[in-house]
This record gives sequence, structure tokens and C-alpha cells, in this order.
Amino acid sequence: MGVLVASDLDRTLIYSDRALALDVPDRLAPRLLCVETYQGRPLSYMTEEAAGLLAELARQARFVPSTTRTPEQYARVNLPGPTPGWIPEYAICANGGQLLVDGVPDGDWRAEITARIAAGSAPLEEVSRRLALCADPEWTHKRRVADELFAYLVVERAALPTGWLEELTGWCAERGWAVSLQGRKVYAVPAPLTKSAALAEVVRRSGATTVLAAGDSLLDADLLLAADAAWRPGHGELADSGWTAPGVTALEEVGVTAGEEIVRRFLAGVTAG
Repeated sequence: MGVLVASDLDRTLIYSDRALALDVPDRLAPRLLCVETYQGRPLSYMTEEAAGLLAELARQARFVPSTTRTPEQYARVNLPGPTPGWIPEYAICANGGQLLVDGVPDGDWRAEITARIAAGSAPLEEVSRRLALCADPEWTHKRRVADELFAYLVVERAALPTGWLEELTGWCAERGWAVSLQGRKVYAVPAPLTKSAALAEVVRRSGATTVLAAGDSLLDADLLLAADAAWRPGHGELADSGWTAPGVTALEEVGVTAGEEIVRRFLAGVTAG
């Protein structure tokens, strides 16, 4: 397949009930398909229309999920595909720190990205200590390290002190780390750890000649810039900041309907190519 489609998942293709953003009367709301359960409860959704489009897309192009989720978190997602039990040939997890091949983490890629991080960023332990010191328990629900690669906080977003995020961003930047606020999560990620780095490896291995991409957060910006054509929804960090770039289309749709429109744009792009 000459066309490769790389897409972020959360708040780009799949949506929690809090992120659906359905602003139509209930009787006009689209039918939803649950694509993730956690502890026996439904967690993430696509519209049924988007699910059908994604299955068709996977028949016509190489679809590569590209997520900040760890492999364990990604494994909870059951994406629609062209055949029962379909698993994408490649998946990018942990913001590029893990490359899954037929669902299995690739050891060679993990060793490569680990070496790049060691050469270009301060140690994870140093950043984790900083987060522990500056995260007030009054508005911090959780503090986590993901896959021994990056750290994040789950916060009460409305209670974040004025200037706190900017101060943390500056401190991390001096040490070769990036900060991103996505929903209720504040991510601290080493600069060499990017989705676009893992995407370049997938392109090298697969021989893809055209890349399409989509994403909603600042951690997706490099992914969109690496594509021949890309889309971002009308919500998320990129939309809130007014971010745009040549070849990137800013959609007006928000919430789960934006996810449907993104898959529709992907399929149209594959068909046109």
C-alpha cells in the first residue's frame, strides 16, 4: 500500500462521553459504537458512520494508530477493521516510544529511541521530581510515569494556578522536555520522543509514498507536519492556540462528529491518490 494514514486516537478519532460534544437534540444524535471498555465499563466511542468508514479505509490504505497511550492502554481500544479481530500492522504508542508490529512492541525501535532520549534530554527522574514538588494535592488527582519514558499529571484543570503551566513549560524546555495540556492531563515528554520519529521509521519499513495524518494536541503537531496532508479538529490544543501550517486543514467540526469527518477526509484522500 502506497498510502499510509497516521492518526491520533483520543479526541481525534475516539471520544469519551465527556468529549463527545453532541450539541443536537437527543433524537438527532448519531448512533455511537463503543470501541473501548475499562474495568467492564464503556469508555470511548466513535459514530457508527465513522466506524464503517474506518473499516473501509483500512482496506484501502495502511492505517497506523499514533497515540500517547502506553501499549497497555492502547490494547483496550478495539478499532473497527476490514476483518474480525483485525489488528493494524503498525501502531505508534507512548508518543513514539513504542512501535508495535502486529501488536508486539519492537525491541530495536525501543533501543533506538531510548538512546536518542539519553543524548538529548534530562533524565526522567529529574522531571518526575519536579512534577512531584510543583503539583499541589488540592488540584492534582494522579501523578504517573508512563512506560519509563515520560510523566504526566491528572489535574483539576480549572484550578490550575495562573502561570503554573507556563513556568513548568519553561523549566522543562531548558532540560530538553516539552509540556502539553490535554483535557485533564499535563504531559511532560522528552523532546526526542515524538510521533513523527516513529512515523519516519514506519515509512522506512513500509515503503509508503504518501502520508496522511490527523491530531488535536501540541504533541501531534510534529506528526501533522510530517504528512503530505493533515487535518485537525475544531477542538483541542491546536485549535485553541490557532495553530496551523501548510498542508494542514483546520476543521470546524468538534467532538465525535469531528472524528467522523476526519475519517471521511482520510478516505477521500486515499481515493483521490
